[in-house]
Amino acid sequence: MESFNRIPAHIGVIPDGNRRWAVENGYQKQDGYVHGITPGFELYEMMLEYGVKEATFYGFTKDNNKRDIKQREAFTKACVDAVELLSGKDANLLVIGNTESPAFPTELKKYANNRVEFGRGLINLNFLVNYDWNWDLKNLEENKCLRSADISRVDLIIRWGGRRRLSGFLPVQSVYADFYVIDDYWPGFKKSHFLDALRWYQDCDITLGG
Repeated sequence: MESFNRIPAHIGVIPDGNRRWAVENGYQKQDGYVHGITPGFELYEMMLEYGVKEATFYGFTKDNNKRDIKQREAFTKACVDAVELLSGKDANLLVIGNTESPAFPTELKKYANNRVEFGRGLINLNFLVNYDWNWDLKNLEENKCLRSADISRVDLIIRWGGRRRLSGFLPVQSVYADFYVIDDYWPGFKKSHFLDALRWYQDCDITLGG
């Protein structure tokens, strides 16, 4: 196991490129999402191994609901399956998203806006499901509190799929996050991706504005 002088306490994960991976591998676009579940578990195990304390996975956004019905059903089912499977792990689960919307999966409401502890609770795992940054910030204006207030500041964001953007990922918690982009698509996850991100992070100048 490679050792590092500094491990980010909280890692944000943007698992992009599922549809592009599917098309390049001869599948329908919606088929890419199911192939993104196993990489999530592999990354979870690596984060435990390296002592990451918190991780936030970007499930799907309000804007993703503009896609066709087959894709919406596929990414919703993938989110539900991933969260339900992780409920059997040593993790404290929290799902953040607009539960009042019909796009929010009923199966995940028991984890919504209230962290649920499982096993030894070795890591806080957050999932953004039917998440909308404007919905999150609007509550700050109206009630002086983010809807995602239970999620801590993000130290490192890792995005698969080559895109250089946050796509609305936790705008407040990500304000000082370092941003590492992997060109490979999420279903093509390799352990080396995570290790490369940690190596890169060692040289980041962490000042938090100071």
